[in-house]
Amino acid sequence: QLQASGGGLVQAGGSLRLSCVASGGIFSNNVMGWYRQAPGKQRQLVARITSGGSTNYADSVRGRFTIARDNAKNTVYLQMNSLKPEDTAVYYCNSLAPSGLTAWGQGTQVTVSS
Repeated sequence: QLQASGGGLVQAGGSLRLSCVASGGIFSNNVMGWYRQAPGKQRQLVARITSGGSTNYADSVRGRFTIARDNAKNTVYLQMNSLKPEDTAVYYCNSLAPSGLTAWGQGTQVTVSS
């Protein structure tokens, strides 16, 4: 089970930090990711971090967003800086276990005003 939090309303250029706490499973073994879905658009990958700490980012957020994980707290974070109106979306966290089992959080709304 994944519980995401930290969304909200922010002005362009501002920052937010999303958190996602996982329960059940072995968090440290899982690939953790953040996805987002804007109205009328498909859900897309924002950032992902492997169990070993390797990261990858969508081109649109690279250099502005940072994904990190704290295995002791079963938590993955998404630090979002220099936010733009086009970052407005519902953000979902995702876990992918080595078995292939995947889980989604409930989503948290991020709205960036111009």
